[in-house]
Amino acid sequence: MASSMSLKLTCVVVFCMVVGAPLAQGAISCGQITSALAPCIAYLKGNGAGSAPPACCNGIRSLNSAAKTTPDRQAACSCIKSAATGISGINYSTAAGLPGKCGINIPYKISPSTDCKSIK
Repeated sequence: MASSMSLKLTCVVVFCMVVGAPLAQGAISCGQITSALAPCIAYLKGNGAGSAPPACCNGIRSLNSAAKTTPDRQAACSCIKSAATGISGINYSTAAGLPGKCGINIPYKISPSTDCKSIK
C-alpha cells in the first residue's frame, strides 16, 4: 500500500512539474487541472473496466464547469495533453471514454492527437 501511495504522489508531482505554470488569462491554472485529475491516474493506466473513481469524476466535473470560455477550454485541453505525455502507461482509449463514464460531456476527445486550438 505504501508503494501505491508513493506512486500516486510521484505522479502528482510529475503532473505539477510538467504543467505547473498558470494559464495565461485563464480562469483555471494547469496546477488546478492536474490536482483535480490526479485521482484519475491509476484508472487511466488500466483497461477502463469498471466504473471510474468518484473523485476522478468529481474532478472532471469541476474542471468542465470552470472552463466556461473558449480560451479556458483550449488551455485546459493543452494542460491535459501536456500532463498526459509526462506520465507513462496512459491508456488513451480509457482516457477518451472517461468523461462519458462519469456522465460528463466535454467538447473534445482526450487524445494526444487532439488539436486544442480547434476547440470552441
